[in-house]
Amino acid sequence: MMYNFLKKALKTVVNKKFLFWSEPFLRRTFIHPVYIGKKHQCTVCNAGLRKFIPLPNGDTLCPKCGSISRDRRLMTLLKSKHLERANHILDFSPSRSVHRQLKKRKGNQYITTDLSGDFLSDKNIDITNIDSVSESYDLIICYHILEHVKEDQQAMQELYRVLRKNGTCFVQTPFKSGEIYEDSTITSEAERLKAFGQEDHVRIYSVNGLKSRIETAGFKVKVLQFAEKENNRHGFAAEETILELTKS
Repeated sequence: MMYNFLKKALKTVVNKKFLFWSEPFLRRTFIHPVYIGKKHQCTVCNAGLRKFIPLPNGDTLCPKCGSISRDRRLMTLLKSKHLERANHILDFSPSRSVHRQLKKRKGNQYITTDLSGDFLSDKNIDITNIDSVSESYDLIICYHILEHVKEDQQAMQELYRVLRKNGTCFVQTPFKSGEIYEDSTITSEAERLKAFGQEDHVRIYSVNGLKSRIETAGFKVKVLQFAEKENNRHGFAAEETILELTKS
C-alpha cells in the first residue's frame, strides 16, 4: 500500500501537468526497480515483474508504466493484428500508459482527445460532434466514455461516420445485468453515484443493451468476453467484456 500512499501525497503538492510529465521518470527510478522479476509481464511496456501493484479497487497496476488491467488487455488486442494496419488512430481520454506507447510508434498518426483535463491529449473533441471528415480513422479507442455522454446515440453515429470502411472501434464501459438504466432526472453527483456507480456517469449499460444501441448506428458488433485465472501472467482482470465494432 506504500505506492498508494505516495501517489496520494504527491497529488497534494505537485500540479497535474508536472506529475504527468515526471511520472515515467519517477516510476522508472523509484518504483519499478523494487518490482523487477520474471513471474509477470506487462503487455503495454513489456516489463518483467515479480508482481503487479494491488490497488484499493481490486485492480492491479504496472509499477513501470502505470497500466491497469484493462490497458494491458487492450494493448494485447491492438498488438495482435490492429496496430500493423492502422495508419490513423483516434483515442478518447486515453490511458497514459497506452498513450505513451502508441506515441512512440512510427508510421501511424495517433490522435488523442479529452475534455476533462485529466488525460494526456492532443485535442479537445466533442464525441457528439467530432471535428474530422468522414472516414478519417482506421482504429478508434472509446474506453469508458459513453457512460459519461448524455447524447450517447449521437456519439455512436459520429463514431460510425469518422471510422473508415473495414475499420475497427473498441468500446468498453461498466456493465450490469438486465437492461440499460438511465434517468435524465438524476442530475446531482450524489444521486448519480448511487444510481450509476460514479458521480459523472449518466447511465449504466448492459452488454446486450449497449450492443443493440450501437448496432442502430450501423456498426456490426462482436462481444469479446474474457475469463482469466487469478494469478495470470499479464495481470488481466478475472472477467472482462469489450465490444469490437466494425464498419463494412
